[in-house]
Amino acid sequence: MWHRSSLCFPQSQSGRGATALGYAGFVSPTILRVKGFRFYFFSREERRAHVHVQHVDDEAKFWIDPAVELAANFSLTSQQVTEVQKLIEEHLHEIRDAWAKHFPSGSH
Repeated sequence: MWHRSSLCFPQSQSGRGATALGYAGFVSPTILRVKGFRFYFFSREERRAHVHVQHVDDEAKFWIDPAVELAANFSLTSQQVTEVQKLIEEHLHEIRDAWAKHFPSGSH
């Protein structure tokens, strides 16, 4: 089960555009920043492919396989959830590739 993290994560400088960032070797690698949202993985969590999303103080978790689906929401508005789901779908190939690189055995 996923629990909301009490850690603080750095925010995007501009909040605009998509930037793929390095992630090898990090416990919570940031894989994408777009429109003020940070997309990242937790290295020591469940095996089913998913991505966490942070926006200011709010967070959510989405399954990315077999389809994009909201797994948990911690204070994102319904409008933000809809926007994030669309962003994940737009960048799904990139996110799945990052998952495969970070978890080379297909899961962890």
